[in-house]
Amino acid sequence: MRNAAVRPHFLMCRPEHFSVSYVINPWMDPDGWARDQRAHLAAMREWNALYDKLVELGAAIDLVPPASGLPDLVFTANAAVVLDRRVLLSRFRHPERQREEPHYESAFRALQARGVVDEVNSLPRGFILEGAGDCVFDAARDLFWIGYGPRSDRSAAAPVADMFAREVVALELADARFYHMDTALCPLSGGEVIYLPAAFTPAGLREIHARIDPKDRIEIGIDDGTLLAANAVCVGRTILISAASERLCEDLRRRSYDIATTPLGSFLRSGGSAFCLTLRLDRSSVPALAAAPRRAVA
Repeated sequence: MRNAAVRPHFLMCRPEHFSVSYVINPWMDPDGWARDQRAHLAAMREWNALYDKLVELGAAIDLVPPASGLPDLVFTANAAVVLDRRVLLSRFRHPERQREEPHYESAFRALQARGVVDEVNSLPRGFILEGAGDCVFDAARDLFWIGYGPRSDRSAAAPVADMFAREVVALELADARFYHMDTALCPLSGGEVIYLPAAFTPAGLREIHARIDPKDRIEIGIDDGTLLAANAVCVGRTILISAASERLCEDLRRRSYDIATTPLGSFLRSGGSAFCLTLRLDRSSVPALAAAPRRAVA
């Protein structure tokens, strides 16, 4: 099912109404945002630079209409899990973000009407999963890494495995600063995985080490972690990243990746970066070898 020639396709949302106006993670400081009169203009400039770089790399981009009163709508990675043109809509933990759910559903129904996606599905009642932010697809291993604890439920691994027929590995997140999986783990196109060991429990690290060969593990320290260096977007052999240490950049260059730095400090103030601001719509899985559903691993 995977086709290397498929044009990368992202869902984004212009930050016309982006702000830090409430607190649902340790990064957020509404008073500091309100005192900075240039904050919104900086966010618009940074988002536009990320958008332009993705277009330069050949990506197609669809846009979710921005909406007043939904400042975090810009973080489209949280909208849904998308694989093989099938969509599993998010269900958010915090009331502040639950208001985004009908808006995202409307956007995906419009994409379905245009033939961009084939199905739009809802989670069964009683499950919380905050989209690709906490359900990261690893194409090299044909599995999902799900983060649970701060924002998503461990039990959400089961409906993901049932719907997409892929293995799902659930890892508990151990540091409130790294509240979504995409803040702490980033699979790359060559099979390597950037990850922050400090963000996971010992049991979670054992799961990571069991599935990723040592040569493909790119461990980062808390210095890169707090730059949200793991919250990167990989397009082919180019990695779009807000900021990272020279050590990490050199490691990636040695592995034949190009580094495209697109500063996103305005969005770090809300706990997000490049991956959070995008949702990949063209992800496809390896064809299943058997009809049996894949398992969820906790």
